[in-house]
Amino acid sequence: MILADTSIWVEFLKRKEPVFGQLKGLLEKGEIITTEWIFGELLQGAKNNRESELILAYCANLPSAGFDGIWIEAGQYSSKHRLHSKGIGLIDVSLMIAARKKEAKIWTWDKKFLAVLTKEEIYSWKYFYN
Repeated sequence: MILADTSIWVEFLKRKEPVFGQLKGLLEKGEIITTEWIFGELLQGAKNNRESELILAYCANLPSAGFDGIWIEAGQYSSKHRLHSKGIGLIDVSLMIAARKKEAKIWTWDKKFLAVLTKEEIYSWKYFYN
């Protein structure tokens, strides 16, 4: 399973290649999981009702990696590892914890986020990671 970060979804929704084709293929294979907070971020940037409806449709139809209590766990983990001082926000920490609990890889382009993930936690494909 793969948890695609907000940065990947933004490129997908703009239909930008190669992300669009790659994510579309993964969606068709049922390999993508999500969290409600990723779609909250996407909705925050929606330009019109059509975009909002599309975002909500994806959110409603994808398996969730969300968990009760994840915000507290993310806050504690972030504090313990001083991730806020490394530029890693609570949403990214919660994504990392959710992905770990689901044994999923994370697909992101956020360099700060990538720096705190292990190689095994990162979804990579040759176009982006050479």
